[in-house]
Amino acid sequence: MKTQLSTEEIRKYFPGFIEPGLQQVMANEGRLHHFQEGDVIMDYGGYVRMLPLVLTGTIKISRLSDDGTELLLYYLSRGESCTMTFSCCMHDKQSEIRAVAEEDTTVFALPHQRLDQWMMNYKSWKNFVMTAYDQRMNELIKTIDQVTFHALDERLLEYINKRAAIHDDRTISTTHQRIADDLHVSREAVSRLLKGFERKGLIRLGRNLVTVVK
Repeated sequence: MKTQLSTEEIRKYFPGFIEPGLQQVMANEGRLHHFQEGDVIMDYGGYVRMLPLVLTGTIKISRLSDDGTELLLYYLSRGESCTMTFSCCMHDKQSEIRAVAEEDTTVFALPHQRLDQWMMNYKSWKNFVMTAYDQRMNELIKTIDQVTFHALDERLLEYINKRAAIHDDRTISTTHQRIADDLHVSREAVSRLLKGFERKGLIRLGRNLVTVVK
């Protein structure tokens, strides 16, 4: 199985990395990793030894709350990376997040010990990291706003539409319990609202399937 990317492939997947020197060191030192749906890529308390850049698939990033339940933070898709992972790599600290493959996923893993040097040597890498921090911060602020200010029906509909957009598919494969876990609410509340959405013609429900109608 292929384990590396060529410089041409790096330019294809990450056109923002414009320096030939950066493309070459990434090709030399990066490694491909393949995960199946449901695989835990990183877990709470572990030390992070690589920074994953998503090539295909989707990764769900969650954090453990004080009461021991998980809270969905954000999703990562093609071309994106987790800034909380970057922070762990830079400071050699234990992970505070769990990363799980939402579907079969391939990541390009970069060695943690080179990331700081690349920040100093390559402007496009620094821009990528800063942009990723900005995007993830906006995601977290939006999550906090939804939990604090939005009614559950608004949060649920936003969640469904976002999942569909990430996968570029109007039908998402999930369970009511999984949605409830992601939104940090009860399964009964989720089931009641989903049935209400179906009556309004917003979605169609199937066995472990939710299809966005409009």
